[in-house]
Parts: sequence; structure tokens; C-alpha cells
Amino acid sequence: MAPDRDPARAERTPTGATATTRPRVRLDQPRPPRRRILPEWDPEAFGRLSERIARFLGTGRFIVWMTIVIIVWVLWNIFAPRDLRFDNYPFIFLTLMLSLQASYAAPLILLAQNRQDDRDRVNLEQDRKQNERSIADTEYLTREIAALRIGLGEVATRDWIRSELQDMVKELEGARDGHVVFPADRSRGRDVDDR
Repeated sequence: MAPDRDPARAERTPTGATATTRPRVRLDQPRPPRRRILPEWDPEAFGRLSERIARFLGTGRFIVWMTIVIIVWVLWNIFAPRDLRFDNYPFIFLTLMLSLQASYAAPLILLAQNRQDDRDRVNLEQDRKQNERSIADTEYLTREIAALRIGLGEVATRDWIRSELQDMVKELEGARDGHVVFPADRSRGRDVDDR
């Protein structure tokens, strides 16, 4: 008898020089997340933090606090007892701290500005699209109003019909008095009585 060749039952076994047993990978399901060596962080969270820091660095409160810290630093290192001083007169450590603060503040401020530029660019693009739609709507409405005006020029208005009826009433009253009702027929050389 021939061996059963049901593909659902038969398992593939690797053979040959490159035969290694690998786990089967399902292509219809997402892979489980890999372990990462470095910690992950949300770039948006870092951007939001940088914007908050940049916003704080641009306030008067920051300048006041920075001034107070520097004044206390200098006064402590001048008037405190010698063994409690940590930064003597040229204040090299203070200069280092201010340089360190500036070296971190500048990139954070630039990052916040780049994020603001991206938001401004998106807002400008949305405004431009909205303006284009408004212009297109305005042009459409202008064409429609012009078409209505042209159409109204051919429509009999209430005032025009009223004036025509009044003219006809006057002509009929004039015909009772013996006047010619249709002066247009008379201008062609025919009189009303000739008919």
C-alpha cells in the first residue's frame, strides 16, 4: 500500500547539510515584541517635556530664580566659613554649571521651536486648503448669482405686469371713448375699422 500523503498530517522534516530545526513562523499573526537592550521612550513625551522646559526658560520666573541662585552661590562662597565654601573666588564651578545649563537649554529650545514650526506648518496648510475651498465656494456663488440675474432679466416681475395691465386698462377705456385700441395696426397702414 502507498503511504498516506495528506498534507495536513505530514510534517516537513529538514534534510541535508542545512537541516536545522527552526520553529514554525505564522505569517497571519504579528510577531511578539522583541526584547530591547536599550530602554524605549516616547519621542512625543520627550518633545512635550522639552517644550515645557523651553516655555519655563522663557519666563520671568526662571530669570528671577536663576538670579537668586547665582546671588546665593556667590554670597555663600564669599562670606561662608572657609571649610564650608565649595567654589572660591573665580567661581569656576558656577561658570561650569551655567555653561552646562546653557548647553542643555539651547537644544531643548531648538527642539521646542522645531515642534512649533511643524504645528505651524500643519496649521498653515489647513488654512490654505480652507481658503481654497472658500474661494471656490465664493466663485461658485458668484456664478450662480450672475445666472440668476440674467434669468431675472427675462422674467416678468410683478411691477412690470402691473404696469402692462394698467396700460391695457387705459387702452380699453380709450376704445370705449372711440379711440383706436391697437395703434400698432394703424402704423402699418391699416385702421381697425378696415377689418
